Amino acid sequence: MGDCGCDLSASMSDASLSGGLIPAAVRGLIRCKRRGVGSTSGAAPGFQQANVVILHKTLADDFEAFCHANPGPLPLLYRSKPGEWGCPRLAENSDIRVDCPQYCVFDDGVLSAKVSSLMPYTAQLQDMVTFYLGCSFSFEQVLRTAGVPVRNVEQNRNVSMFRTSVPCVGVGSFRCPMVVSMRPVPREKLDAAMQATHLAPLSHGGPVHIGDPALLGIQDVCQPDYGDPVDPAPGDVPVFWACGVTGVEAVRSCRSALAFTHSPGCMFLTDREMFAAVSTTDPEQHPLTFCISQKPLHFSVVSDAAVGQIRALEQLIGEDPGERGIRALFVQDELLKSCLSLSHASSVLITTGFPTHFQHSPPEETDGPPGAIAMAAMLQALGKHVAIVTDQRALGMNQQIIEEAVQKGIIQATVPLLSFQNSSPESALCFLCHDGDPKKPRFDHLVAIERSGRASDGNYYNMRGINIKHLVDPIDDLFIAASSIPGMSTIGIGDGGNELGMGKVKDIVRTHMPKGDVIACDVAADYAITAGVSNWGGYAVAFGLYLLNVCPVHERYLRKGLGTPPSPQQRKVWTASLPTVAKEEEFLAILVKYGIRSGKTANLALEVDGLPFHPTHSTIIQKMRSLTL
Repeated sequence: MGDCGCDLSASMSDASLSGGLIPAAVRGLIRCKRRGVGSTSGAAPGFQQANVVILHKTLADDFEAFCHANPGPLPLLYRSKPGEWGCPRLAENSDIRVDCPQYCVFDDGVLSAKVSSLMPYTAQLQDMVTFYLGCSFSFEQVLRTAGVPVRNVEQNRNVSMFRTSVPCVGVGSFRCPMVVSMRPVPREKLDAAMQATHLAPLSHGGPVHIGDPALLGIQDVCQPDYGDPVDPAPGDVPVFWACGVTGVEAVRSCRSALAFTHSPGCMFLTDREMFAAVSTTDPEQHPLTFCISQKPLHFSVVSDAAVGQIRALEQLIGEDPGERGIRALFVQDELLKSCLSLSHASSVLITTGFPTHFQHSPPEETDGPPGAIAMAAMLQALGKHVAIVTDQRALGMNQQIIEEAVQKGIIQATVPLLSFQNSSPESALCFLCHDGDPKKPRFDHLVAIERSGRASDGNYYNMRGINIKHLVDPIDDLFIAASSIPGMSTIGIGDGGNELGMGKVKDIVRTHMPKGDVIACDVAADYAITAGVSNWGGYAVAFGLYLLNVCPVHERYLRKGLGTPPSPQQRKVWTASLPTVAKEEEFLAILVKYGIRSGKTANLALEVDGLPFHPTHSTIIQKMRSLTL
C-alpha cells in the first residue's frame, strides 16, 4: 500500500454510505469524523467526486496551465480564490478544510503528515488556492448501470492506483509521471466500459490503456503505489484510467514549501450529479475496443465511424480485377487491426521486392515498392522511425529510386535501406534487437508487402511455380524471429498467397489458389492483408493510419489523455502524405525508368500485374481518397 493511501480498515465499510446518502449528508459524517468514513469509493453513488490540490497562490497559474496541458488525469472542475474555503459551484455549504476524510501535508515536496482536518492550517491557507479535479469514483455508478462490475466496490476496497513511466506535459516546476487507476473488467464488457466513460471527460473520460500493465511501466498490479490491491475475476482484463492522484505527484515535483492534497481515495464529494452517457448517436464518439496483441496483451480503441471507413477500404482493395480468386484469402478486419497495431508502433521495418522476372535484370516487378513507399510516407508524417530491408543485390538501385522519390515530393524524407544475411543462428535476433537482447528491440513492427515468401520446402516460388530462391535474401527469418519477441508485431500484404506473411492463410492458399500446394508461403505474420493488387493494400494502410489519427477516440487513447489534439497544421502534413493519382503515377514512372516490369506481363510500361495505371489503379486511388477525405 502506498505511503499516502487510506488504510483498508478505514475504508467505506458503513453500508449506509454506499446506499444512497446525498453528498451533503456524507460530508456531514466526514466532518463529524464518524468511524468508517475513509475511502469514498461507492459513497453517494451518482454524484461527482473530486481530487484536491492546495498550493500557494504564486504557483496557481502554473498549476492551472499544467492541468490544461494534461486534461486526462487533471480535469479542472474549479479553481478557488486565495483563502476561499467553500466551492459553491460544486457544493453548497462546503468547507475544504474539513470535507475530505483525510489530507496529506507536504513540506518541500515531501509527505510530512496525514491529517483529518486542515483547520490548524487556516492562517497559511489564506494565501493558498484550492484546485478541485475530476475523479474516476464519479463514474463507478455509471459503469454499474452499464452492466460493468466494479471490483473495488464489490470487494469494499479503495481502487488500485499506480505511478507510470508515462511523463505528463511539464509546465514550470510541475513535472511528474502520470498516475492511473486500475479496474479489472471482464473481456466481454470492455466496449461497455469504454462507452460508459468516454463521454465523461470531467471524470477522466475513457481508459488510457487496456492490457498488460508493463506497457505503462507497472511491474506488479498486486502492489499499487496508492490504494489497495483489487482481485480480478477469471476472464478480467486490467483497464487503466488516468487518475487525479497525478496531482499528488505534481505537488511532490514542485517542492513547494507547504502544500496539501486529499489522501488518495479520500475524495471531496460534490453536489453535482453524474449522468450516464453509455451510448451516443454520433458514430465519431462511439468507441469500440480491439485486441491488437496477445504478446503482450494489448487492446486499442477506435470510433465506430473510423471502423466503418477502414472496413470500406478493406472491401475496396478486395476487388479482384486479375480474377485470381483472392477473395478466398480474405480475413475480416485484418486491415483494421494492422492499422491499429501500426498506429501504436514507434519503429517500423518494411520489406518488399518480388523477383518474379528471373530472366530479366532487374528481376523485380512494379507491385510492392509503391505500396511500401506510401506506407513509409504516412509513417514518417506520424513521427515514426521507418527503415526498409531488401535484397543486397538491389540496394543500389533502390537507393536511387528513393532519392528520386524524395526529389519529386512523393515522400518527404529518405528512408534508410538495409540488407540482411543469415550468417549464424543469432543473426536475425541481432538484426532486430540491440546486442541480440529481446528486451531492446530496434523495431517494434515488421511489414512485408509483395515480398517473396518461403514455401514449406524452403524454396521461393513465383505464381507460375518457378523457383526463384537464388534471387531472394532470407528476410523471412526476421519474421520468424519476431514471432518470439514480446511486443514485436508483423504484417504481411499479398495478392496471391506466395508472399511473406501470407502463411497465416496457407491452408486456404493450398486449397484455392492455382499451384497453391507448391507456392504457398509457409511463414505467417500476425496480420495478413489480402488485396487484388498488393500496392492497394499498402495504400489502404496509409489511408487507414490517417483515419485513425484524425479519429478523436483513437488519438486521445494514443496520447493517453495528455497534451492536446492534433493541430490543423499536423493534419495538413498527414493529408499531404497520402497517396494521390499524380504521385503514384510519378513513382511508377521512376520504377519503369530503372527497368522494373509489370508482374503478370513483364511489360516495361505504366502497369502493375498486367493492369494499366489508367484507369484501373488510378480509379482505386481516387475511390480511397473519396472514402477517407
